[in-house]
Amino acid sequence: MKNKSILKKSSFEFLEKYLNNASPTGFEAEGQKLWMDYLKPYVDEFYTDTYGTAVGIINPKAAYKVVIEAHSDEISWFVNYITDNGLIYVIRNGGSDHQIATSRKVNIHTKNGIVEGIFGWPAIHTRDRSNEQAPKLENICIDVGCTTKEEVEKLGIHVGCVITYPDQFFILNKDKFVCRALDNRIGGFMIAEVARLLKENKKELPFGLYITNAVQEEVGLRGAEMIAEHIKPNVAIVTDVTHDTSTPMIDKKKEGDVQIGKGPVITYAPAVQNKLRELIIDTAEKKEIPFQRLAASRMTGTDTDAFAYSNSGVASSLISLPLRYMHTTVETVHQKDVENVIKLIYNSLLEIKADDDFSYFK
Repeated sequence: MKNKSILKKSSFEFLEKYLNNASPTGFEAEGQKLWMDYLKPYVDEFYTDTYGTAVGIINPKAAYKVVIEAHSDEISWFVNYITDNGLIYVIRNGGSDHQIATSRKVNIHTKNGIVEGIFGWPAIHTRDRSNEQAPKLENICIDVGCTTKEEVEKLGIHVGCVITYPDQFFILNKDKFVCRALDNRIGGFMIAEVARLLKENKKELPFGLYITNAVQEEVGLRGAEMIAEHIKPNVAIVTDVTHDTSTPMIDKKKEGDVQIGKGPVITYAPAVQNKLRELIIDTAEKKEIPFQRLAASRMTGTDTDAFAYSNSGVASSLISLPLRYMHTTVETVHQKDVENVIKLIYNSLLEIKADDDFSYFK
């Protein structure tokens, strides 16, 4: 039964519901409620902070603390300027890609609910093909079907309204998960599944486990910075997505050699604690979990950096999920990799001892 899926019907139901819900940076609360509701049977208690990071805790009284972490926010846009004739110009909320915006449908979030709009683009017939303009922040704008600024404002739209894409989860060719915002709500799903497996397999941990779904990663790891100071963990295992480099226009000499379907990605970087990383690699080899390696110069660019350099230093490591087409509406991962990330985190936790300081000098 080695190839039997560890995901249950309820897992898929939660994943679809969780991904389809919008969770833009700074506005993650509704997604966090869904996540906590799913996690509730598998943890002892919850903690939430001022900005919306959610933590499910197992063994909250234990002195030694281990974090498994993902981030809950998705890239989005803000309304920045409304023209007199009712068009809307935007600024980024996170690393939103201007090149994929044109001709896409959007949801503008207002106090009165969702207002639908579209990123328009001039017809090919009207463009100067000898001097084509590429989409950029200065020339993409949203049309909500209005002809005046006042008409737009009557819909409840104002500067500061957040804008997301409505694209929904689907499965491509039986085993590829596709959706906007897999980066990184798929991570929140995976750490929740780890908690489920621990509960269902009746595993008793010798430490406190803090299943952490942090906010505001897309604007600088801010949620992780805040929650690391509150939890003060001894160990942090972070999961996020990383680039599949097997598709066109990606230079493997710069980005490394990573492919969906070939397993979790274990990162080498200054922020990654070497002994913790080797524990994870040893676990992968012992449990016959396939994995890939990646090197990161200076920083990982993930919440790993925030945990590693908090509280005088926290032993931290990064297990990444290979993903195609990051920061688009068709982010794609392989189900097999999702399951293997879950297995790797789960089994690595079972190898951690509650008195291990991961010192290099023993």
